[in-house]
Amino acid sequence: MNNSHSNTILLTGATGYIGRRVKMKLLEDADVRLKLLVRHPGSLTRTDDRRIEVIKGSTFDPAALAEAMRGVHTAYYLIHSLGSGDFAQKDRISATNFRDASIAAGVKKIIYLGGLGLKEDQTSEHLLSRIETGEILSAKPEAIEVIWFRAGVIIGSGSASFEIIRNLIQKLPVMITPKWVRTLAQPIGVDDVIRYLDAARQDSITGTHTVDIGAEVLCYETMMRQCAEAMGLRRIILPVPFLTIGLSSYWLNVFTPVPFTVARSLIEGLSSEVTVQNDAAQRLFPEIRPLSFKKSVQTALREAEENQVLSRWSDRGGDVWETDHLHSIADAVFVDRKTLPLGNLRAETVFNSVCSIGGEHGWFRYDWLWEIRGFFDKLAGGVGLNRGRRSQTELRIGDSLDFWKVVDVVPNKRVLLFAQMIVPGKAWLEFRIENGQLIQSAYFIPKGVWGRLYWYMLVPLHSFVFKDMIRSVLDRS
Repeated sequence: MNNSHSNTILLTGATGYIGRRVKMKLLEDADVRLKLLVRHPGSLTRTDDRRIEVIKGSTFDPAALAEAMRGVHTAYYLIHSLGSGDFAQKDRISATNFRDASIAAGVKKIIYLGGLGLKEDQTSEHLLSRIETGEILSAKPEAIEVIWFRAGVIIGSGSASFEIIRNLIQKLPVMITPKWVRTLAQPIGVDDVIRYLDAARQDSITGTHTVDIGAEVLCYETMMRQCAEAMGLRRIILPVPFLTIGLSSYWLNVFTPVPFTVARSLIEGLSSEVTVQNDAAQRLFPEIRPLSFKKSVQTALREAEENQVLSRWSDRGGDVWETDHLHSIADAVFVDRKTLPLGNLRAETVFNSVCSIGGEHGWFRYDWLWEIRGFFDKLAGGVGLNRGRRSQTELRIGDSLDFWKVVDVVPNKRVLLFAQMIVPGKAWLEFRIENGQLIQSAYFIPKGVWGRLYWYMLVPLHSFVFKDMIRSVLDRS
């Protein structure tokens, strides 16, 4: 790549698990100029990098898509509509729009990451949609090159697959599992996935290719046993034939950080083998030798222990960013505010204390009440409290913090959290440091009569839970 056009790259899905990591990898190249197409720019972690241009819009917005494609050499397609209604149809429209806009703008290459698998009767609707997306993007090879990567189970710190396996191993000495744990798969470490995605933009990789990537072939039961070995644990696994998709999904929902909808989409995919079907990876990228499953697990465990998790499966905010949080809290019907002076404490020290709440550190004296709330949220199909957090020492916009989402961070001044638990309305928790004070505010916009009753029922708990929280934040400072 030796001209400004070839160095201009469009990245979609920049706030997702893979997209965040691809963005960081691309920016390691000092010559890269990066364009990000995002629906909600506020969901991006703030950056002062002048090489980044942010375009507000989506693949369903022709004008924004045309602007994003202008001057682009390579475009990464790392988005999907899972979780929204009729996601398969939306994915078809999105992929078609993206391909056609790329061709119209003279883009040289599209790089896409989909899922391993074949079109079969038992293939999950989610995987079928990912396959169809790849077919749509690749449908005009005479007009644009497409490198279509297909990966199965992705293992890395923060990935949904890894967090499910790790949580099951940690919490259950004996596991009764569905028969699908004997289904074969070909997992791959997330670092290797990023290496493939980065290498594909090289000018030496030409033409349209479907590239299946993975390490060794394993069944899910073997993966769990190897993960247990990496964690220094011994576990008993008992596959049984009577666990349905629904029961298995609820099982994962309760014992792992993933909500029911994510658990179900993953479980549905277990009935199909997802193994490499071609040798394109070896032919086109011989310099990349994927790590074994066990080594990928060890890398993920080390990153989690050292607070070096770059992204998590829960980074996507969904409808969180449909709300203008900074203005909505001004319209809150109910506000519970607590204020304490900082005294001799520095603002930076107090801010760091705020940024370490939740996760493994818990919620101070009344953590057990938060645990109960999270448990019932999980039973209702919500995200629950055990989603945890990416890092125990820092927060960034877009991070998940237990059943909250970080929607604003101003260093040494402010943290704003938006509630993602099931609640009859909209709720926020804010910490502000100004005029020598720590100001803690809970905001709530109720939905209907039940929303108001919900708030009034919690008022007695708020009186000591929130009072303890602000005092504990300062004490820990």
